[in-house]
Amino acid sequence: MLNHYFNVVYLALRPLIKWFLHKFTRLCELQRLCYGIEAGAKRVKKVERSLELSRTPQLRNLRVHLDTTVEHGIDEVVFRSEITNRAVNTILLVKRINPKVHLTFPKSLGQCVDMIWGYRRLYHIVEEMRTEPYDEENEEHEKKLIELWDLLMTETPLESRVTKQWQDIGFQGDDPKTDFRGMGMLGLENLLYFARKYPGTARHLLSHSHHPHHGYTFAVVGINITNMAYRLFKNGDAKTHFYNLSDKFPRIENFHQFYCYLFFEFDRYWVEAKPKSIMEFSEVHRKFEHDILRALGNNKCLFKMNMSIENI
Repeated sequence: MLNHYFNVVYLALRPLIKWFLHKFTRLCELQRLCYGIEAGAKRVKKVERSLELSRTPQLRNLRVHLDTTVEHGIDEVVFRSEITNRAVNTILLVKRINPKVHLTFPKSLGQCVDMIWGYRRLYHIVEEMRTEPYDEENEEHEKKLIELWDLLMTETPLESRVTKQWQDIGFQGDDPKTDFRGMGMLGLENLLYFARKYPGTARHLLSHSHHPHHGYTFAVVGINITNMAYRLFKNGDAKTHFYNLSDKFPRIENFHQFYCYLFFEFDRYWVEAKPKSIMEFSEVHRKFEHDILRALGNNKCLFKMNMSIENI
């Protein structure tokens, strides 16, 4: 409640505060943020907030244009011209900033724009994958599913397409397609990326899932982790991690890497918790997500895979 009142008062006084600081520093808010805050999530979030709260008609129209543009899955080359360059040039013009005087500002602002609308572009890519249902009649879908088996069960051939063998890698029944209903192809793409990128790690986690007392359903838990990664990404909690990616333009590989980190860490969390049965999954998962959210609350947060497990 106190935070709500503070925000109301701040929003009411914000124009006056901005006017005063501009008169005092001779810099607009975006300049003060880019000059005064080190590169990373904190700066990008502040710039994003500033643009969202701007009452300048040209900047409000710019936001609408950029949001609409990234909805259509534009490639990176078009992104640079239609998003980054357009945003920076518009802001320089509206704010009457001379780039020959403020040499570093366009680059710093451009990096923030890349992160903000790169994240939004990536969301639409992730959402498209999530809403694509697994189709057993789709040859590419089937190939990816079989590849997942081959990567995880290198010495055990799959006897048939519909078989109880699928339960050996943690699917619930004889046909994995039913387990992908909630997350669509995103669930399969995440699992497959993990198995391709970190085959040793993936098989090591699979061995943990076969523990006689503390085991879990590897594939189904993996799809649950996809759900968690998707929710954190959609509601913006994951921005801290993605905005700290050292000037990297957010790509689908970054989302897959985020997923791999969460799955790897959940396995460690599960093993340390030593649950009595899979029935404790919801409670362990809840505590794990709480810890991840707490970590993401730190603007320095950047998750990295621990590669040491690859050689086990």
